[in-house]
Amino acid sequence: MSQGLEFDPGFAPHILAFQGTVEYLYMDINRFKNLSQKKLKFRQYYKKILEVFKNNLGFYVGCLLWAAYIKTQPEQEILNNHRLGQEYNDEQNTSEVDFTIRFLELFPKDMKYFLGENFEFEPEYKNILDSYREFLVINKGFVNSKTNTDIKLPKSVKTEDAEKYKEIIEKVISDGDLSKLLEYSKLV
Repeated sequence: MSQGLEFDPGFAPHILAFQGTVEYLYMDINRFKNLSQKKLKFRQYYKKILEVFKNNLGFYVGCLLWAAYIKTQPEQEILNNHRLGQEYNDEQNTSEVDFTIRFLELFPKDMKYFLGENFEFEPEYKNILDSYREFLVINKGFVNSKTNTDIKLPKSVKTEDAEKYKEIIEKVISDGDLSKLLEYSKLV
């Protein structure tokens, strides 16, 4: 058995492509010409959109916590880094998180327009997205990340008690609801 640290501790089965999911649901909403039909469709979908958003945001927190954990371990190979050796593309690297940042800005307007409700996201959500985006940029999409010492962390990520992060992540992964990682957003 190879000695090393997994690139993904088990998040993959629990995430959906946020951008693809949101674009698909909005495309379905916008197929209606009648505003009342659009409002009805939005009312049907907005909770699912928020559920996928929070799950992905939890995934971002989890990635930052996992990176903090592996960064504090003795030097080891990163196992199963599917990005290693790939060609780096700055725009592709951040496209999903950039979409999510735009979503964070626009969704409250849609809530007002379609449902007539005031809506605000938690202020720390923007901080999570900014930290995760910085994480992707400073690591250049992990195309050169062979060992855990190659990983760079944003300054906002706390590494004190990083040993506990592995346990937290494993518990959430076993449950399958990555949005529970949002409880640890103060650490990133």
